[in-house]
Amino acid sequence: MPHVRHRVFQASTMSALLDGVYDGDLSVGELLEQGDFGLGTFNALDGEMLVLDGVCWRLQADGTVSAAAPDALTPFAVITRFEAQQSIRVPAPMSRAEVVAAINAAVSSQNYLFAVKVSGRFEWVRTRTVRRQEKPYVALREAVKDEAELEFRDLDGTVAGFRTPLYERGIGVPGGHVHFIDDELKQGGHVLDFSIASGVIEICQGTDLELRLPLTGAFERADLDPGDLDAQVEETENRH
Repeated sequence: MPHVRHRVFQASTMSALLDGVYDGDLSVGELLEQGDFGLGTFNALDGEMLVLDGVCWRLQADGTVSAAAPDALTPFAVITRFEAQQSIRVPAPMSRAEVVAAINAAVSSQNYLFAVKVSGRFEWVRTRTVRRQEKPYVALREAVKDEAELEFRDLDGTVAGFRTPLYERGIGVPGGHVHFIDDELKQGGHVLDFSIASGVIEICQGTDLELRLPLTGAFERADLDPGDLDAQVEETENRH
């Protein structure tokens, strides 16, 4: 990977989301001033967020996709200006695990944050999306119990997101955190697993993390250092 500085902007922390802080004070319009590629969620967990080519998409629990309004608010988001520093061809089918292994082999260190874009023809993509929550909010591990799971087959699209170092646990989502949208911009969600038939993997290394914390009462009162943090992340983000 080239030794250049590259900024990543983040709103709030994963540990706040785990504790039920689902309302933020940053608008989509403000978020898009920080980059053109990213992911997150919306207030009340009303859809998964995917920012691709400068457009912010809302991925709903039923698998449908719509453009997010500039005044929509987010409690958690990560965004950067995507500049592919490495590309890996996918000439034959690869599982998610094989894609992760290819990325790990391509980067020189696991100590940086990487924006990753996997685009091409997918044999299948399994997704889930948490349903919109109502106050009083429950912790995320409770909210995901009612999430909707869908599977999309034989379509062109993009799996996009971030690979975060393990030492960032509590701030970000350690390991891979990716969302999917099809090329027709009609279907998508938070990715659980996939198989890509052919395409390309693009990698952008992040070196500078700018963290913006919400100025809200819920964030002020949140427990951001629970004893079972790792277990909560695994339960809410990495279930299969």
